[in-house]
Amino acid sequence: MTFEELNLNKPLLNALNDLGLTTPTTIQQNVFSVVMSGRDVCGLAQTGTGKTLAYLLPCLRLLQFSKEKLPQLLIIVPTRELVVQVLETIHQLTTYQNLVAVGVYGGVNMKPQVAQVQQGIDILVATPGRLVDLLSNGVLKTKAIKKLVIDEVDEMLNLGFRTQLKTILDLLPQKRQNLLFSATLTKEVEELITTFFNNPVRVEAAPVGTPLENIAQTAYEVPNLYTKVNLLELLLKQHTDMTKVLVFVATKSLADQLDNQLDAEFPNQIGVIHSNKAQNNRFETVEKFKSGTYRILIATDIIARGLDVAEVSHVINFDMPDVAENYIHRIGRTGRADQKGIAVTFITPADEERQTAIEALMNYKIPLLSLPPDLIISDELTEDEMPKVHMKIPEVKPPKREEVGPAFHEKLAKNKKVNVRRDYEAEKRLKYGRPIKRSGKK
Repeated sequence: MTFEELNLNKPLLNALNDLGLTTPTTIQQNVFSVVMSGRDVCGLAQTGTGKTLAYLLPCLRLLQFSKEKLPQLLIIVPTRELVVQVLETIHQLTTYQNLVAVGVYGGVNMKPQVAQVQQGIDILVATPGRLVDLLSNGVLKTKAIKKLVIDEVDEMLNLGFRTQLKTILDLLPQKRQNLLFSATLTKEVEELITTFFNNPVRVEAAPVGTPLENIAQTAYEVPNLYTKVNLLELLLKQHTDMTKVLVFVATKSLADQLDNQLDAEFPNQIGVIHSNKAQNNRFETVEKFKSGTYRILIATDIIARGLDVAEVSHVINFDMPDVAENYIHRIGRTGRADQKGIAVTFITPADEERQTAIEALMNYKIPLLSLPPDLIISDELTEDEMPKVHMKIPEVKPPKREEVGPAFHEKLAKNKKVNVRRDYEAEKRLKYGRPIKRSGKK
């Protein structure tokens, strides 16, 4: 099936042609007819399957002109980066339509966002926290909202937005169409669907745990951190096809450390993104990676779901994720839109349990490659990698009660204070043989 066969209007088809898109993905094809029928939708699909277009195309097709300046379509996403990317996709699809879409998110001044909302909008893309702020201040009126989209709802709940989501859902008009998209269907997600949705149709396409066929997965077994740094540096030097490389690390400090290690060999080619970076810096770094200014982007899991960059050639798991599902989200950054992608994972002896969990989730064993013969194996260990010496601490037995002395001790004789009434006359008689009396002055 092609987009021409779907019930799309001419402006949307022209926009898709400009983007070079002709064939819908499985999730896009399956969701379209259900949304057009007016039913609620629960879409289960992992990252990289085209969820954004899956809900935008039917929603934009059904959006009707309104004289009111209030939004008709509300899209809630978990991260600021995802707000920007969804907004960018909307602008691309509405090139031939007169629609106003605005994105709001936290971490920046709210006044410009308030001004945009008050000028009148058709579509609002928001993170839960900032959306609650606008609703609480009375800036945003919800009476015209006809469709609600909640994207990456499982990640939203993981980030602690449960309370905000319930607050938002309580304030929206009851007569609306709900579209929910998630990679995993947890108990919390099911509870949300049961409480606020109206018998949604479940649409499933490549659920999490299904490795995408167009992503080639490989792994290297390495002994320690510094050997991983040497291996990454070697691969980047030897493989010229590594044109746009996304490197995932476990912590923010390690991201900065790895940047410092690689900067000498790859000057002005590396970007770093994590939650400690300022918002403008994060946007600028992603844009430079998209444009090709940066060949390498080092990131933590904060953007595993919120980054949509075309033609990412390689995803490298410098550290294995603690949560098995995050592995799927990470490697889904490559091989997007039916393109080929490569995922490479570095596995240390400490990663055995993580590797087992990931392979069990996918029901797929990641092929292991031999280490390059010219790789320098480092003997240097980090503090966490050094073997721990476990010394037996002898148990100190408390003394028995009969061996314990009294809590009160008698004072020494010289320290005893005794109140005595002195007989000065007797003392003088003893000393001088007679009492000495003072005679009064005349």
